[in-house]
This record gives sequence, structure tokens and C-alpha cells, in this order.
Amino acid sequence: MSAKTRPEILIIGGGIGGVAAALALARRGMRSRVLEKAPEFGEIGYGIQQGPNAYRMLDWLGVMKELEPQAVFTKNLILIDALTDRELTRISCGEPFRRHFRAPYTVVHRRDLHGALLEACRKREEIALHTSKDLVSFADRGKSVVATFADGSEYEGWAMIGADGLRSRVREILIGDGPPQPVGHVTYRGVIPLDQVRDQSHFDDMVIWIGPNLHFVQYRLRGGTVMNNVATVVSGKFARGERQDYGGPEELAEVFSRTTPDVQEMLGYVGKDKNWVLHDREPRPGWTRGKVALLGDAAHPTLQYLAQGACMAIEDAVVLSGKLEKAGSEVDAALRAYEQERYLRTARVSLIPAPLRSGYSFFLSLFRHTIQTKPAQKPTNSTRKMAVASVLGSTAGSGAWACADAKRNEAIDPARNLFMAGFLKGRSASGHG
Repeated sequence: MSAKTRPEILIIGGGIGGVAAALALARRGMRSRVLEKAPEFGEIGYGIQQGPNAYRMLDWLGVMKELEPQAVFTKNLILIDALTDRELTRISCGEPFRRHFRAPYTVVHRRDLHGALLEACRKREEIALHTSKDLVSFADRGKSVVATFADGSEYEGWAMIGADGLRSRVREILIGDGPPQPVGHVTYRGVIPLDQVRDQSHFDDMVIWIGPNLHFVQYRLRGGTVMNNVATVVSGKFARGERQDYGGPEELAEVFSRTTPDVQEMLGYVGKDKNWVLHDREPRPGWTRGKVALLGDAAHPTLQYLAQGACMAIEDAVVLSGKLEKAGSEVDAALRAYEQERYLRTARVSLIPAPLRSGYSFFLSLFRHTIQTKPAQKPTNSTRKMAVASVLGSTAGSGAWACADAKRNEAIDPARNLFMAGFLKGRSASGHG
């Protein structure tokens, strides 16, 4: 049975991962039906950092041409001490970076990314889009999967993909491991016009100010017309066992009280009327069973400050479509191969911030626990660069083989978590530090 003559594939969830999966399948000639719970398609959120891995996937999907006018091409990734305002290190995203990863580092508004993918889906006859479809149950009947929805409708597919997010109904039925757990981190966000930003020295960069139990991220969005601001704190109340009303505006101000006046002023750029209490799951296998598989946050949620959640979902979509294209009648085996291909990659990415839970900020934890050989060792410029590279370089480079025109033997070895450090070292040796 050819890809074009197979029955359609059901995709539960019409977020970034769901529509990317539909588009990837369509590009390989396969039909799909996207079933979204909400009354309309859309994304809630702010900025997304797109490492070169995501850029290459989106380019293969055919949406980067439309998306580029809304994207900002980052010149530098900069890490600054929030307590002293001293620059700790930076990674240039110029031509050497682009040549090395074969793609740039960009940032984009979540709605712009989702909108570009959704518009591309609407232009494909292989894709059917539905809203107000709240999944109740599904049944794997051996040769097909039947999904039942709250409005009484049923749809039958050759396979079913659960791309329904962190609180996935498909995962609940497939794995049944309970809800995601809070990790004690709370985030505040805000997007403001550029003329309201006092310090304009980093307009072309992605900057992270770090300190004990905090970080503040800033970069431009919407074609460079607005500034995205994100403040994240590790809640002391949560660490003391308080599980209600932690991470409020008062605690935000308290945690940031040791930072420089400039950083404290930037807290005015984020809204205080709403925050995001971060949740997570431990990586675990079992994303697939029979003709059903999970994708994106439904399979392997990634904490937002890793800047790889959407990127991992898009990689999933491209890899999954490739497996299904070659499946023939062996869809079960194709889905198992997809999970095997993706499990270690996504687990490695999602486990990076585990030291943060011990009370340090994410990046300081990397410096002190991941990079150093002795806990008391003072971070050096070299270890700082390696740490930043581990977060922003490694995850941005590996996995790019998933693009259809890449060869598997070009993959970055998952064990080389700090391969970007070699790139930085080579740059320093050649006088480009």
C-alpha cells in the first residue's frame, strides 16, 4: 500500500506539534485529520527561541519563507550576572555559527510560528482541520484506530498521534501516569513596544541575566518591533513545602531584590496579574502502543527555559512522518521505531535542568554541578562557555539529521553533550573569541 492510498492518520491536538505533524505527513503524500479541542485554532504564549535544528525542520516543511519577516535573527547569545551586571560569556550567532550548524539562530512569536504552520496546512488537500473535538476515548482495532469525541462524533484512522500537550488525554489513556507535577518554578512574561525599553544596547541579542534562584530573558519579536521579557524564579515557599499561592509578585520582587537596579527596573516589563507555574514529567518510555503514539509535550514535556519544547515537537513531527512513509502495513513497528529514535534525544534535553531543583538557578547549577569537577571550584570563562554551549548549542545542533534531505550518519552523537564547546575552543584558537 503506497503512502497516498493509505487511510488518513488522526492527529489529536492542533498546537504547534499537531499542525507540524500534519504538514510533515502531507509533504510525504500522507493524509491526516487534525482534531483540536478548542473552539478555534490558536496558540497562547509569547516568544520561542528556534535553534538551528528547528529552523532546518521548518525550512523543509516550507514555512520559513513566510515566517522570516516575523522572525528576528539573533546576533549573540549573552549571559550576564544579574547581581553585578558583568557579562559572563557570549556565543556569536554569525557566519561561523551558521556554517557550523547550517542554519541561523532565530526567535519568533509563538502565534506567528503556529499561524505559519496552520496556514500551510490549510493549503494542503491532504489535511482536514476540525475544532471543538474533545477526545473521550479511542479503540485500537488492529487494522485501524477509532477515536470518540464528547460531541458523539467518531473518526477512524490508519494510526493516531496524540499531540495534545502537557495534560494529554491520549497519554492519560495510553500510559495513565497521572498529571504533570509542579517543579517550584514560576514565570512572568511581558511584551512591550521597543520605545518603552530604556536600555537598548542588546536589541539584536538574546540576553539572559542570571542569579541565585532567578533568571531574566530578553529578546525582540514580531520582526523586531516589540521586546519579549521573561522573569523566572525558584520559589522558596515551594521548597519549604508550601503548595498554595507560591511564586506571587511579592516573592518575585523578593528573589530579584539582590539584583542590580537595571535588572529590577526590567521587572516592570512583565505583567504581574498572571504567572505560569511550571510543571514537568520525568522522561519515560512507552509513548507508543499498537497504532497510537504521542508527540511533543504529550510524550516528553520540556521546561520552558530550555527553549527546546517547540523545537522537539517539530523534530518529532519530521521523524515520525519519515517512519510512517516507509511503514507499509507495519504501522506498529514504524511507531516503535519513531519512539526508539526520539526517546534518548528528548530525554537528554529535558533532563538538563534537573540540578535547578536543588535551589540554584538553572545556569548556575550547570556551572557548579554539570561542568565542574569539584563543587567548590570557581567557574572559569572556559567552563561558563561550555555550560552555555551545553544549553544553547548542543540542543540547537543535534537532531538536525531529522530533516528529510539529511543522512542519518551526519547525526550528532547524543553522548557529545558539550560538542559546541569544541566549536568555541576552535574559534578562540583562531583568534575569534
